Amino acid sequence: MIRKLKSGKYRIYSRKIDAKTNKHKNLGTFDSLDAAKQHEREIQYFKHR
Repeated sequence: MIRKLKSGKYRIYSRKIDAKTNKHKNLGTFDSLDAAKQHEREIQYFKHR
């Protein structure tokens, strides 16, 4: 899931909640929404390999 931060950047979080912290894992921060979407596609690609 992608969320916009107060700084104007975009961060990708995991969909599942981490059992240790009870929060979503931070999977990267990006300057643009397009860059975040591209990286999310890359994550999905490698998850299913």
